[in-house]
Amino acid sequence: MISDRFDIASTGERFYPDENANSRWKLESRSLEIHIKKCIWLYFWLIIFEGALRKWVLPGLAEPLLVIRDPLAIWIIYRSILGGLWQPNRYVIWMLAISMISLGISLILGHGNIVVAIYGLRILIIHFPLIFIIGRIFSQEDVLKLGKIVLWLTIGMTILVGIQFYSPQSAWVNIGVGGDLRGSGFSGAAGFYRVPGTFSFTNGLSLFYGFAAAYIFYFWSSKGTLRLNTWLLIFSSLALLAAVPLSISRGVLFEIILSALFLFAIVGKDPRTIKSIIAVCIAGIVLFFSLGNFSFFETATMAFMERFTTASSVEGGLEGTLIDRFLGGLYTAVTDANASFTGLGLGMGTNAGAKLMLGNREFLIAEGEWARLIGEMGFILGILAILIRGSLVFELLRKAWNDIKSGNKLPWMLMSFGAVNILQGQWAQPTALGFSTLIGGLVIASFKEE
Repeated sequence: MISDRFDIASTGERFYPDENANSRWKLESRSLEIHIKKCIWLYFWLIIFEGALRKWVLPGLAEPLLVIRDPLAIWIIYRSILGGLWQPNRYVIWMLAISMISLGISLILGHGNIVVAIYGLRILIIHFPLIFIIGRIFSQEDVLKLGKIVLWLTIGMTILVGIQFYSPQSAWVNIGVGGDLRGSGFSGAAGFYRVPGTFSFTNGLSLFYGFAAAYIFYFWSSKGTLRLNTWLLIFSSLALLAAVPLSISRGVLFEIILSALFLFAIVGKDPRTIKSIIAVCIAGIVLFFSLGNFSFFETATMAFMERFTTASSVEGGLEGTLIDRFLGGLYTAVTDANASFTGLGLGMGTNAGAKLMLGNREFLIAEGEWARLIGEMGFILGILAILIRGSLVFELLRKAWNDIKSGNKLPWMLMSFGAVNILQGQWAQPTALGFSTLIGGLVIASFKEE
């Protein structure tokens, strides 16, 4: 049972009998909080522009830049624990315990490659704890400030995506990771490619727009209570709608639908939200038809519809596209004939781990997250890791739902993106891991009203 955010964030406190010593510690603690907060902001900016660094700025360092956030995360954890600002909670302790057991099994009974095992281990013992540190250090004001920056980024990202969409793969904006001249686009439709924006791969772009959708729906629903530029909200909403066909990504569409469903669910808890929902619906319709007057939007829409139809037929319609893709394929993960009781070893299910072992990137275990966890860690430890993540999501959803009654809709709306990604986001992929870590921390921080 969570009575407040501290059960999740696990803060540390120190008290000295000497009042002056206690005051000095408070000043030092505040200074350390500011330093760590700056590091968290840097973590956010690296999620957004890591791909840009790997493609356009430092292509020769594309491989090491893949884990550029790892040293930063380690530093944040080290400073937070050493400074007494945070201590591991039950989620972190359980995850650490099963991770270390899995590490031993990986080296003794699994693949035996210590480098690959450590690469897989870092996901659970570095980035997972960072969720709770972000929740401890950030305030609700910081969460809202980041959201307003995301509005600006959404506009800029869609402009870049539009340029990439209509440019050939040989163009500079479409250069791939490491300066790959074959381009960064992925299979699309109607002669157009799925583009990645500033990210290394298209999944990063889908995650970014899902992240932005949660904020945009929240800002529309709370427009009367927040100091926010209306034109900024309108243009960022236009950019989000335009991104659906320009990205040729069904994931972006489903993330928007999910955020809308979370907003509709609030009505049962707070009937006053119906006005906000009506405003969002009217704004969405007006913006959509406004975009329909532009030829670039029509062309992109045709490509998107072709992609949607083709992919749905291949994956089995709505069931394959939505149910199996977004509910994680747990049944498939458990019943997979290739699954090992003890697991094949940490890191083996990641593309980077596959390259270290075989020399090329591929899915040696499974593309789905839950199947990867069970394949790497074995049935018992894999299920435990899934249950830990599921328990955290349930606890955050429960507390976010209860906070609606007090007028705080921010955690609930952020969970429209966070629920799926914390529960079964593909953490083997660094960008997905980064977004899941960030949104988890922001949700916890958003419980703390000033």
